[in-house]
Amino acid sequence: MASVLEDPSLDRHFRGHKGAVTCLDFSPNRKQLASGSVDKSVMIWNLAPKARAYRFVGHSDAVTAVQFCPFGKLVASCSKDRSVRLWTPSMKGESTVFRAHSAPVRSVSFSHDALRLVTASDDRSVKVWSVQRRCFLYSLNQHTNWVHCARFSPDGRLIASCGDDRSVRLWDTSTKLCINVFSSCTGPVTSVDFNSSGTCVAASGSDSSLRIWDIRTNKLLQHYQVHSAEIHSFSFHPSNNFLLSASADGTVKVVDLLEGRLIYTLHGHQGEVLSVAFCRTGETFASGGTDAQVLLWRTNFDRVCYQEMLLQHNRRATPDPAPHLSDIHPRMPHQHQPESTNIQVAQTVADTQSTDPHVVEMGPAFHFSQPSNGRSKLRGAAAKANGGAEPAGANQRREEEEEVETHRLDVLSGHPLALRSTLNHIVKQLDILTQTVSVLEERLTFTEDNLKTCLVNQSQLFRSLRDSESEPDPEQTERVEFGRSGSEDGST
Repeated sequence: MASVLEDPSLDRHFRGHKGAVTCLDFSPNRKQLASGSVDKSVMIWNLAPKARAYRFVGHSDAVTAVQFCPFGKLVASCSKDRSVRLWTPSMKGESTVFRAHSAPVRSVSFSHDALRLVTASDDRSVKVWSVQRRCFLYSLNQHTNWVHCARFSPDGRLIASCGDDRSVRLWDTSTKLCINVFSSCTGPVTSVDFNSSGTCVAASGSDSSLRIWDIRTNKLLQHYQVHSAEIHSFSFHPSNNFLLSASADGTVKVVDLLEGRLIYTLHGHQGEVLSVAFCRTGETFASGGTDAQVLLWRTNFDRVCYQEMLLQHNRRATPDPAPHLSDIHPRMPHQHQPESTNIQVAQTVADTQSTDPHVVEMGPAFHFSQPSNGRSKLRGAAAKANGGAEPAGANQRREEEEEVETHRLDVLSGHPLALRSTLNHIVKQLDILTQTVSVLEERLTFTEDNLKTCLVNQSQLFRSLRDSESEPDPEQTERVEFGRSGSEDGST
């Protein structure tokens, strides 16, 4: 068993969003970090020192979830504007829009093979999409309230979803049926996810609790109550030995799942923490909150190389899962209270790598309200006021500003205004058509259910009529017997 190395440490911070950071995800190669915000934008942060960040603009409302494709070629995002977008992380900032939900979309997730997407929405549905064909496939409709989160299992055979109906549901992707429901939560469930081996599913809720179930035995393994407010997000370490959680109490908690106890409480955000995410190898993790900044932390939990461990798990010939969570004792559900022995890490360290990166604006919705030569005129006036001499460092600042402005001008949209307004009108009409199709789909499902009920009732009625016709009538039998007896009397 690996030994503890040292406490987690704050490595860098990123500032560029203009609103609360709602979601985070690392790229598979660990070189980029994606974040979404209530400022309606998706940002791609390059983790190399002094590298530029890119802002993708296209959503018309707050971005609620973001995730990299397992192969890193696409980034998926969803928003309260009821749309899902697939971005190509390049200078063009191109995206494909998916529309089928009739309410805000709360989560988006890729399957392990990157062929499908699953989304959860306030319209009480879970929808599955084809990434290759860029189309909607089918809906899962058994939640009775808003659905907050949906995730594929690591092998893609199951989908876990949760929502305001206080339930966690497991769906079979082949039969499209709900095969299990965990309903022990005492409040709305905000987030759900599988561990890396796919043997357990965890869920966090507004009741500040975190629960972990074994989906093979359908039993509750662990129940943590370490936060004092709603848990917005959590993330499994790739080894399944640790778990991160982000809460409205302004802290990030680190739980040791093998020992079943809280080990770290991290303070760094000014306000609620809305999202946390481990990188694919577990060496670093990120957190985002209402203070509009992203903090990058170095894990320092363990000496084990988790990348090699994951490769060994992938090489296994048998599908037997790793024994981490199922070997925890006691096996009965037990609640973990906050312990005074956990380490409080309250770091106020500034960015140790570089200053805030330059942000390059992407997408067709970006415009300038000030011409590029306005600053040059102001600089000229200031130079004249100072006797014709520019202050020290002015040339360097002017070169940096011109470089940033040049990059921004490169990504301006070249479509005429009339064409853009026509395209916006078409998109709105398609949105209305999508909503209409969704309503018709629900009505058609309801009609089919009623028709099945009618057919069952009709078959039962026909069966009862057939049985009644086959039985002899007592009055007719009496008449026949009476007629026979009268004929016998006349013959005598």
